Amino acid sequence: MAAIGSTALNANAALDNTDPPPATDPSHYVDQPADPSQALLDLLNATEANEGSLEMPGGTYLENKRQVNAENVLQREDLYPFNYPTNGLPSPLFNAKPFTQKLLMFEEFGPEKLDPTATAGDLPFPRPKSGVAPFLDAEVARSGPDTTELDTFLTQAGISPFPQRESNTGLQNPWKPDIEQFLGRFLVNPPAEGRPPGEGWAHQRWNEFYPQSFFKTVQTGSRPNGGIRDSKQLHGYATGEFGPGGLYYNTADNSNPAFNGTTRGIAIQIHPNMPVQNHKNLWTFDGTLPPKLLMARYGQPMLMRHYNALPIDPQANGGMGLHTITTHEHNGHSPAESDGFANAFFFPGQFYDYRWPLQLAGYDSINTTATDPKASFPCADGETLFVNDANPGVKTCQNGKINIRGDWRETMSTHWFHDHMLDFTAQNVYKGNAVMMNYYSGLDRGNEAINDGVNLRMPSGQNMPWGNRDYDVNLVIGDKAWDQTGQLWFNPFNTDGFIGDQLLVNWQYKPALDVRARKYRFRILNGSVSRYLALALVAEVNGNKGEMPGPQGSGVSYNRVPFHLVANDGNIMEHAVPFDGTMDLDANGNAAEHKGVLPAQGIAERFDIIVDFSKFAPGTKLFFVNTMHHDTGLLAKVKIPVADIVSEKYKAVLDAKKTSWDKGDPTVGKALQLTVKAYTGTDLSMNPGEFEPAHAGKPAGKKMIPLWLNRDDPAQMAALANARHRSFDFGRSSGTDLNPWTVKADGGVAYAADPRRISAAPHLATGPTDAGFSGDGSLEVWKISSGGGWNHPVHIHFEEGIVLNRDGKAPPEWEKWTRKDVYRIGGGPDTSGTLELAIHFREFAGTYVEHCHNTQHEDNAMLIRWDIEHPGQFQVMPTPLPTWDGVEYAPSVGVPTFRTGDGTFSSTR
Repeated sequence: MAAIGSTALNANAALDNTDPPPATDPSHYVDQPADPSQALLDLLNATEANEGSLEMPGGTYLENKRQVNAENVLQREDLYPFNYPTNGLPSPLFNAKPFTQKLLMFEEFGPEKLDPTATAGDLPFPRPKSGVAPFLDAEVARSGPDTTELDTFLTQAGISPFPQRESNTGLQNPWKPDIEQFLGRFLVNPPAEGRPPGEGWAHQRWNEFYPQSFFKTVQTGSRPNGGIRDSKQLHGYATGEFGPGGLYYNTADNSNPAFNGTTRGIAIQIHPNMPVQNHKNLWTFDGTLPPKLLMARYGQPMLMRHYNALPIDPQANGGMGLHTITTHEHNGHSPAESDGFANAFFFPGQFYDYRWPLQLAGYDSINTTATDPKASFPCADGETLFVNDANPGVKTCQNGKINIRGDWRETMSTHWFHDHMLDFTAQNVYKGNAVMMNYYSGLDRGNEAINDGVNLRMPSGQNMPWGNRDYDVNLVIGDKAWDQTGQLWFNPFNTDGFIGDQLLVNWQYKPALDVRARKYRFRILNGSVSRYLALALVAEVNGNKGEMPGPQGSGVSYNRVPFHLVANDGNIMEHAVPFDGTMDLDANGNAAEHKGVLPAQGIAERFDIIVDFSKFAPGTKLFFVNTMHHDTGLLAKVKIPVADIVSEKYKAVLDAKKTSWDKGDPTVGKALQLTVKAYTGTDLSMNPGEFEPAHAGKPAGKKMIPLWLNRDDPAQMAALANARHRSFDFGRSSGTDLNPWTVKADGGVAYAADPRRISAAPHLATGPTDAGFSGDGSLEVWKISSGGGWNHPVHIHFEEGIVLNRDGKAPPEWEKWTRKDVYRIGGGPDTSGTLELAIHFREFAGTYVEHCHNTQHEDNAMLIRWDIEHPGQFQVMPTPLPTWDGVEYAPSVGVPTFRTGDGTFSSTR
């Protein structure tokens, strides 16, 4: 098999080694006990796997995860019992008015070519400095680097040290003197890179998927945007709606020309009337807003060097969050060492090189000769890409694409990446450790003008060969709360789930967005910690001619606005599902309820919708409205009728003492205003109506991306019946006060999370292959269930599954035509107690997780580890235990059924 090395193409290179690490390797595999009973019992009393992150001065450790939050100021439960937010006073608005600030469009990281021959800057990662709030602290261990020094460091040329296959343990953490000063002890060769050492955590298939591009970013506290990524934007603030005269050329405030073509000067404020956020309260990628976006292309492996510039003191966190981090690309087809395993965390002063191959699943088994034009890399004419097909080598872009290997039915679109620190995912993500990621492909080009029979022509624009975002808008929607001084606040002590009292869009309080009178694509991410959403789209109508009256005396009414759902999670669907009232989407006898209203959207779920604004006159105002009512983080209680919300029949208000909310959930209501502007161009994007499923007597339309499974094919259903089956029950059986949530695998013992315990271990069917068909991968059926009326959005890393049934019945239309990576189970709207899915495993091995994405449940402790093993593997991978001095390894142990599963499958219909 051909490969690309660090300096040049090597057409004669051998396959990367997939043998187990030798006994001399620190990551060598260990034997699974013949009788694991005692080893599993021992884990119940073992030292916490993330203890290394909790070290304090004098050789002491914080006793448990709750002590990390020692500086959190909680109001008394007896005074403030209501849960909006959980036991907190209402978030003050500082006289901020709705829809008075411009929506921040996502800022691209802007990857660049990885060139080993280029001269790289040699400035070291800047050490923390003492200073003044809000951006620094008087104590170095509670502070961070100077913002100017960080910008200078991030913008220097190239990347140094140069990335390598195994973890870089030869260089020391540059913050070593400051860490030693805090801990009061000497460190023993603390490595610069936090990735676990040895072959077990080396980059799999490094030569074959050698990174062709890279970017650098730093996790750090709130600071002003220095505009360092202005020149890295693909549009360059020079073309389309991002160019002069376009809607988004000005980034933050149309009345201030200082923001024309730059993000320089944008501070982290929830609203201009509100205070700038303190560096200890809010941690983002680059430490800045707008929120960041990674634009990636299938077939072009990429490396992210992620630096950790958070405070050295684990309690210097504004009462929430932990300074050690691990980054999960949700839900990339990535090898385990770059998946963000919960116990592969790294420390302040360190970096971690995440290498994402960005290859189509099925690379080893389907279309290995790269002859299918629907499996392709989008490009500009003249660009080149190394392709490992039947004739390996560098291919040149022709007609906007280059063919690549793999199954085009596995093409994904809207992703995100976020922190996955064991026990602290909720707090770290809530504080800003999350960005979005758009995958581009021959199918999803980001150029609606190309009509070649492959490109689906999603709304986007047409000024650049790929990646136009003029009419393709990323939205991250999540609930937040802040204290009486306006600083972000979170209650980590409520293990049921945290519910904020304000709903933010792209980190802003009720922003406004101008849109053209044409079709748009919105990529909507539920970025909450525990809150489900159910979004509706309504248009304001002057007078009383709308279908729903507005507030009494307002002089306006409202219409629900139809749209199409075209992608669910990261996956473009087989059919575009109409939310226009013509189709009974969940077979409950009420088609009208679905007009203009999305189903329940669990935490981490993504819905891509297409909306046609050409039907509205310029000046028309539309609103995204949240209809999902919560009382607690346990259950999405009920969807409020849209008519009751726009008429303000349902409207939360402050009580007489202004100490809690009354008469409802304050996040139910309008969240984002859209104002239609005239469009003089030509809309060349797809008509989603041509891709609808059969309904109302109409035959099925065209397919966008067909599923790899046909539920009506008896042969495929027979294959599922003969596949290995596993079951996972999410609940509270045998939980403790500190770790109340548990998961039971295959009817066994219900355990709280421990990364040293393996609950499932599917095997790869084959190792890496040359061009040539080698089978379909390892197929399994997983059953996920929950009782007790709780809501659990369960996330399975690495692979997407196809929902076979819910409580034995066919899934609703919005799940029937798609692959998924988040599966809602439990009580509440649009869900069920059990769900069965088909899933298969290919290309990469290693350690992954499955967990509830109500991240307060995940952190307390609803998470299991599962491994993908190499063919014939009989030993198990050890578990990394990171410390300031480097990573140690502990033996792992599988539950009795971790390789066999439970052997049952109830139904497929």
